[in-house]
Amino acid sequence: MTDRPSRAPAASQTLSRGLQLLEALADAREPLTIDELAARIGVHRSIAYRLLRTLEDHGLVVRSDGRVTIGPRMATLAAGVSHDLQAQALPELTAVANDLGMTCFLVVLDADECITLVSVEPRHALATVVQRPGARHPVTAGAPGRAVLSLLPDDAWPEGASTDVRARVAEVRDRGYATSHDEVIPGVSSVAVPLVARGQRPAALAVVHVADPRDPAALAARLQRSAATIRESLGG
Repeated sequence: MTDRPSRAPAASQTLSRGLQLLEALADAREPLTIDELAARIGVHRSIAYRLLRTLEDHGLVVRSDGRVTIGPRMATLAAGVSHDLQAQALPELTAVANDLGMTCFLVVLDADECITLVSVEPRHALATVVQRPGARHPVTAGAPGRAVLSLLPDDAWPEGASTDVRARVAEVRDRGYATSHDEVIPGVSSVAVPLVARGQRPAALAVVHVADPRDPAALAARLQRSAATIRESLGG
């Protein structure tokens, strides 16, 4: 599971564990057994089972063949987050995905992490990288994270950001886009551009691919056109 910022003691331990379980499922990128979930959040199997029963009753998780995945109700909840931004971004994400033949997605800053709000896979590509909504990773890692960091003043960065991260974010500010390889998902490359929109959290548009001969600057230029369109549609 992705390392997360330290938190104050939870007011409700049961609620906290249920949220940790959902986070573990989102981070896993694949179905997990109850035993695997219990190990990931550090509880006994019986406790994980009771949590799952409650989440299942609300449609937040689904069990099939002994494994658990995020449920359809989560998509409804996620749609309410930055609704205007998602609505304006979706047509552009679709256009970029189909133009480039790559999965295109939108991330926003959430504490010290990036969270994927919406993702679109290309219509006709034979094989693509899946980037699920709700997936999250540290803002200091990967192209989308550095694109978001380029929008923040240095004193708003997570503590302990390395010299290398600071140097790479400085490059993003100079050239307008970020690249990464083999950081968040093994073997996968990404190109991301910052997205500034009035009234919205710091965000980025990104594409992911396994191998592509095109210049990252060309991919970034296509993303930048869509970012400008989204920004204008939201009022600057």
